[in-house]
Amino acid sequence: MRDIVEIRWHGRGGQGAKTACLLLADAAFSSGKYVQGFPEYGPERMGAPITAYDRISDAPCTIHSNIYEPDYVAVVDESLLSSVDVTHGLRPEGAVIVNSARTPGELRPLLRGWTGRVYTIDARHISQACLGRYFPNTPMLAAVVKVSGVLEPERFLADMEVSFRHKFAAKPQVIQGNLDCLARAMKEVRGL
Repeated sequence: MRDIVEIRWHGRGGQGAKTACLLLADAAFSSGKYVQGFPEYGPERMGAPITAYDRISDAPCTIHSNIYEPDYVAVVDESLLSSVDVTHGLRPEGAVIVNSARTPGELRPLLRGWTGRVYTIDARHISQACLGRYFPNTPMLAAVVKVSGVLEPERFLADMEVSFRHKFAAKPQVIQGNLDCLARAMKEVRGL
């Protein structure tokens, strides 16, 4: 692993890509890492493409720019594959993780010649089964942690439980569903 792990998130406004990015930064910080987690703002609106970024390191990071050569790319909305070059700048040893019910092999032709690793996670199915609604960011967050190895899985799940207990203090009934969602996504991410 390089000194700094860089992750770029692609999603649509309202799907939680920014939230997942910030939750990953919080979990990494709780694990003692140095972090940066930030969205790229423009004319965002519900359903419009958005980008967010994470930098995670064991040492202080003095880079303060967008991420142009990520180690990992998370695609929260599969429909973006037809309009956004999500693999642009992705390091050859990196990986792309797509929210899709399709297999990694089925998605490869949509990745504009990308020959590296491809992973999929059916975030819709998992979130609807665990939460009763479609929240793709929670399963995508777990898939990114699993594929990247940037955080130790058990520690990540424990830190997320603390985070969810704080975040959902007024709605404690959703905590276990979110934890189940994370654990299930870590088991069901598929790679090629």
